[in-house]
Amino acid sequence: QVQLVESGGGLVQAGGSLRLSCAASGRTFSRYAMGWFRQAPGKEREFVATISWSTDSTYYADSVKGRFTISRGNAKNTVYLQMNSLKAEDTAVYYCAADRRGYVSIDAFEYDLWGQGTQVTVSS
Repeated sequence: QVQLVESGGGLVQAGGSLRLSCAASGRTFSRYAMGWFRQAPGKEREFVATISWSTDSTYYADSVKGRFTISRGNAKNTVYLQMNSLKAEDTAVYYCAADRRGYVSIDAFEYDLWGQGTQVTVSS
């Protein structure tokens, strides 16, 4: 079964850090670009970060630039989102996604496979 499974979410105080992980299984994702999106209550899903299949390209939303870092594991079937200096406005469900085209994209409709999401709550 092809799936993406996120983990690492939780409750953290403002200024703290969390590291999200996304494990891909069921096929080889080494040629896929991977991305993180988030959705806060009552808001549209928004782009957070993306990394190309070769890991030589990354792109971030302005709201997280300088605070979040996206990376891939050596086997490229795992993607991470290191989140530092968290703010209350980062509170959302965070989703991992895979794009078979392999290059970075900020558009959710470009992504072929999605995880179930993991809740991140930042208390102020």
